[in-house]
Amino acid sequence: MDRCIVLVDAGYLLGAAASLLTGNPTRTGIQVELDRLVGAIRERAEADTGLPLLRVYWFDAAPDRVPQPEHRRLRVMNRVTVKLGALTRSGGEGRWAQKGVDAAMHAELTGLARNNACSDVVLITGDGDLLPGLTAAKEHGVAVHLWAVQAGDGDYNQSEDLVAEADVRHVLDSDWIRRSISVKETVVPRTPGPRPEIAAILSAPLHEKERVRSGDAPDGDDGPPDPADGGPEPGGEPVGVAPPRSGKPCPEPAGVGARPRAGVPTPKDLAGLAPRPPALNGHGNGVATGDHGSAVLRWSTDRGLVEQTSRDDQLPTLAQLTSAAQRWADREEDITAIGGDPQEVGQVFARRWSARLGEPPAAEELLRVLWSFYPRIPHRIDGELLRYAARFGLLAHKDDQIDEEDRYAIRAGFWRELGSRPGAPAVEDGE
Repeated sequence: MDRCIVLVDAGYLLGAAASLLTGNPTRTGIQVELDRLVGAIRERAEADTGLPLLRVYWFDAAPDRVPQPEHRRLRVMNRVTVKLGALTRSGGEGRWAQKGVDAAMHAELTGLARNNACSDVVLITGDGDLLPGLTAAKEHGVAVHLWAVQAGDGDYNQSEDLVAEADVRHVLDSDWIRRSISVKETVVPRTPGPRPEIAAILSAPLHEKERVRSGDAPDGDDGPPDPADGGPEPGGEPVGVAPPRSGKPCPEPAGVGARPRAGVPTPKDLAGLAPRPPALNGHGNGVATGDHGSAVLRWSTDRGLVEQTSRDDQLPTLAQLTSAAQRWADREEDITAIGGDPQEVGQVFARRWSARLGEPPAAEELLRVLWSFYPRIPHRIDGELLRYAARFGLLAHKDDQIDEEDRYAIRAGFWRELGSRPGAPAVEDGE
């Protein structure tokens, strides 16, 4: 049959490309434009063999053989078939290793040759385990073209036996690789510190009785102040003192004999603070002001003792805002266009949620409510956001948990997308 077929060992192709571009074979360091890469493979295969392409077989591994975002995108491309092996932890260091990929490539290669499905096969691999399959294909009259990725150190990154046995060998040089693969720009997330008004509350010393009851210091024996614990600097003024719940003024710190409580006050401690803290400029950060000047805490663990807010109940979930037709279109976009980067996932979710809030007056009010929670995301929406992120394989390598850095990146992407809307409050640096 006068046509060609390409068998791609994705672990080799992308790992070697990452090593060439970054000096590290880890694939997370590169950004791959899959449409362009597959198109370039198809074009070069037809040029090298002089035959029309029948199909590209893409062999890769995934945890429990569950397709990852790039696999879902590849599966819907024309003339592309994805075959997955298992990705398992091996060795004392718990590194990930492919299982079954070489066997699958060997079976496909020999099966295609035996069934006379093609006259030429292009192999993109470096594993010597494929030597028996390559030899069998040649015995069935198939010409084998072996493609190598240019090695970063200038040496071979393929089995010498494969190189010796192949009919033709071509090298994919750096220029060819860079047309569809680039170094990923790394964004290091930085958690912003507390807002000044919240920092002032947390650093304010508590009433002497509160400190004694909490066990921070024995009555009458406070010890010298420690600036590292938030105490007054030598010669400086003490931070604002919070009055107790009884309404009686707190005693002023007695020079070197007073020391603010180390650590963070409990929700009950903060709930009794007065007077009303400064306005938060539209962005709630765990504390908001109540009608009578006392602090109102969100997500307090002291249920029944501290007033709870329920404003998050006003905010609809994305599922409630999405029609059946939109749900189908969302799924199509997830498969064909979304790469699965944590920040990108958060941005896509926020874009869909904000675009479906309805007419401007109602939508603006809902966005205002949402922004009052900043930098937190209300529980109902946050849970839906993380469940959406799980579709993109962000759970697979983390023992069914999204790790802390990815969670931060997902939420940062959510706020960044909303912050780009006209009239949105400015997002703090680091968000």
